[in-house]
Amino acid sequence: KALRYFVELVNQQSFTRASEQLYVTQPTISKMIRSLEIEVGQPLLHREGRRFWLTEAGEIVYQRAGEIIAQLTQLDAELIDLNQLQRGQLRLGIPPMVGHLYAGLIRQYRQVYPNVEMTIVEYGGRKIEQAVLDGELDVAITMLSQHAEQNLNTLVLDNYPIYAVLPNSSPWKDMPKLNWSMLKNEPFYLYTQEFTLSDYVQSLCKQQGFIPQIAARSSQWDFLVALVKNGIGVAFLPEPLCQRIQSDGVLVRPITPTIDWRLCVIWHAERYISRTAEAWIELCKQYQSTSNLRLDKKD
Repeated sequence: KALRYFVELVNQQSFTRASEQLYVTQPTISKMIRSLEIEVGQPLLHREGRRFWLTEAGEIVYQRAGEIIAQLTQLDAELIDLNQLQRGQLRLGIPPMVGHLYAGLIRQYRQVYPNVEMTIVEYGGRKIEQAVLDGELDVAITMLSQHAEQNLNTLVLDNYPIYAVLPNSSPWKDMPKLNWSMLKNEPFYLYTQEFTLSDYVQSLCKQQGFIPQIAARSSQWDFLVALVKNGIGVAFLPEPLCQRIQSDGVLVRPITPTIDWRLCVIWHAERYISRTAEAWIELCKQYQSTSNLRLDKKD
């Protein structure tokens, strides 16, 4: 408790704000800090009126206290998990264009574990990976970046091709298939830089010997399609989204070499995985098995 009070005081830089956050009186915090200083054997704060700042000892205690509190928080999480998922939280990350594909999976999880509070965060792929690494998310579904961190566990769920989306006009009407060099003089409409797909598109253009003319970026795929409908430029969408715009006044064309939209479940390889996250991963494994079975029958 003393460490929590000390960390909160330093974070808030105010006895008043710290007391409001901790729901205790200011004298209680002062008494706790003095007890901590006695235990440590030296002052932790320099005081000057209402102002204060950390001593060298205070800096050390502050850093270590943060680590200790984080470990205690993890301990609490592990103990709560013994409740057999009668309660708990799941923080799930999904890029905006992925959500509709796995709405059924999310609904199934809610039906099986109705007491688990699920928080769904929509980020681009690169930001999602970092959020999992930082512990902000328990698990996520995303297209892995080209240089994904090694301390991420992955489970491949689906794989789709990326298509070029073009205006419904010449010369594209007469071209059933495209290669990248055909697009080098076209304006490109790409996702923002936090989206993994944009990295793949720019990297492939570079491999083909040109730098794309990026005319606009957006995090909304339907806005990129709207830009194409104006009559010039090209956007790039995965097959499931292309199926939704076939009659939307644009052309959808395969492009070689292709980019594979590999969607993976990711979670931290070295950090404790909560029971709620384990349950999500297990559900995704079942989904993967049924998907593979459907593909085998189709073949």
